[in-house]
Amino acid sequence: MRGVQFVIGIVLARLLFPKDFGLIGMLTIFMELAQSLIDSGFQAALIQKREATPTDTCSMFYFNMVIGIAAAGLLCLVAPWIAVFYHQPILAPLMRVLSLTIVISSFSLIQSTLLIKQLDFKTQGKASLGAGVLSGIVGISMAISGFGVWSLVVQQISRAFLGAVFIWLLNDWRPALIFSFKSLREMFRFGSRILASGLINRIFDNIYFLVIGKLFSATDLGFFTRAMTLQSVPSQTLSAMVGRVTFPVFSTMMDDPARLKRGFKRALIFLVLVNFPIMILLAVIARPLVLVLLSEKWAECIPYLQLLCLAGMLFPVVLINSNLLFAMGQSKIHLRVEIIKKAFIIINIAMTWRWGISAMICGMIVTSVMFFYLNSYYTGVLIGYPIREQLRDLFPSLSMAALMGMGVYAVGLLPFPNQWSMLLVQIFFGSLVYICLCWLFRLTAFMEIWREGWSKVSFLRRRPQGK
Repeated sequence: MRGVQFVIGIVLARLLFPKDFGLIGMLTIFMELAQSLIDSGFQAALIQKREATPTDTCSMFYFNMVIGIAAAGLLCLVAPWIAVFYHQPILAPLMRVLSLTIVISSFSLIQSTLLIKQLDFKTQGKASLGAGVLSGIVGISMAISGFGVWSLVVQQISRAFLGAVFIWLLNDWRPALIFSFKSLREMFRFGSRILASGLINRIFDNIYFLVIGKLFSATDLGFFTRAMTLQSVPSQTLSAMVGRVTFPVFSTMMDDPARLKRGFKRALIFLVLVNFPIMILLAVIARPLVLVLLSEKWAECIPYLQLLCLAGMLFPVVLINSNLLFAMGQSKIHLRVEIIKKAFIIINIAMTWRWGISAMICGMIVTSVMFFYLNSYYTGVLIGYPIREQLRDLFPSLSMAALMGMGVYAVGLLPFPNQWSMLLVQIFFGSLVYICLCWLFRLTAFMEIWREGWSKVSFLRRRPQGK
C-alpha cells in the first residue's frame, strides 16, 4: 500500500505544485485529531482485551459512528477560523469537504480492528491496495484536468470510501442491534488513557506542519511535506508493519516476561537490520532521487529529506518500545512518557524556529535520541532489556549501514552522465555492499533471514512438479 501511495504521490508531485501539498499539510493536524476521536482509545482496548464479546464490538461500532459524525460537524464549524489562522481563505471549503473522510472512516474502524486482533493483515492489505490504486487514478485524472489542490482532496475521500466498502465486502462481521454503556465503560478504563495519549501524539506528530504552515509559506510547508513523505515511505511503513504485528503478539506474551523479552529482542534486531541501511542510503542519494522522481521544482526539499532520514532512524525503535507498554497494559506509564516527550518537542520548536526549518529538523534528531532513552528505560524495568543491552544489539547493523553510506557517498563523487545513472549505480552499489558486509561479519538477524530464504528456495527446487 505504501508502495502504491509512493508511486501515486510521485505522479501527483510532478503534476501539481508545492503550494498545493502545503495547503493540505495545513489541515493535517485537524484531520488527525478528528481521527483520534473516532477511535477513542477503544481500538487498543479491544485488541488488548482477551475475550471481546459481540456486545463490546457492536457498542463500539455505534459509538464510533456518532463520534465520527460529531467530529466532522465540528471540523465544518471551525473551518473559517482555520482559514483565518493561516491566512488562506481556500482552507475553509477544503476542510469542510475533507471532513467527509472522518464520517466514512468511522463505519469501518471496528472491522479493521477485528482483523488486526485476528492477525488477518492479508484481508486488510487487499482492501487498502484496491482503494489506494483506484483513488490514485481518480486523483491523477483530476490533476491532469487542472483541478489543482482539489485533486488531493478528492483522492483522500475516495480512498476512505473505497477502503470502507472493500473492508465490508471482505469481512464477514456485521453489527447487531446491541448496545451497552457498561461495555463501553469497561473498555474506556483502559482506552481513556490511550485516547489521551493518542490525542497528544496526533497533535505533536503533526505540530511541525502547524508551526511551519503558520510561520512560513504554504510553499515552504509543501517542501517539508514532500520530504517527510519520502522519508516516511520506508521508516513508517516498516514501523506500521512491525507495530501492528507486535502489539497483538506481545499482548499474548504479557504473562511471560522471559518469552516476551526474547520476542522483543528478536523483533528489534530484525527491525534495525532493515531500517538503518534504508535511512542512511536515502539520506546519501537524496539529491539524485528528488531530481529524478520529482523534478527540479522540488530541489529545495533535498536538505530537509537528508536531515529527516537521520531523525527517522530511531523512529521504529521508539515505536516498538512504546508498543511494549501497550501490550503489557501499562497505559498509565505510556501516557506519562508521552507527556515528557511532547515537552521536548515544544522546547525544540521554541529554541529552533528562528533559524528556519532545517534547524527544527536538527532538533528533531536530538529529540529522537531522547525518546529512545525514555521508552527503553521502561523496557528495561518491565522485561529486563535495558538501554545498554539494546544499544549493544543495535550497534552491528548501525556499523554496517554507516560503512555502506560512506561507500555510496564516495561513489556519488564520480562523474556520471546524468542523475538517473548516478541514482541507479548508488542504489545497486549500496545494496550490494550492505549485504556483503552483513555476510562477512555474520550478523545474526541477516544470517537467519539468509538461511530461511535459502531453505525456501531449496524446498521449491525439490518439490515435485504439480505439487
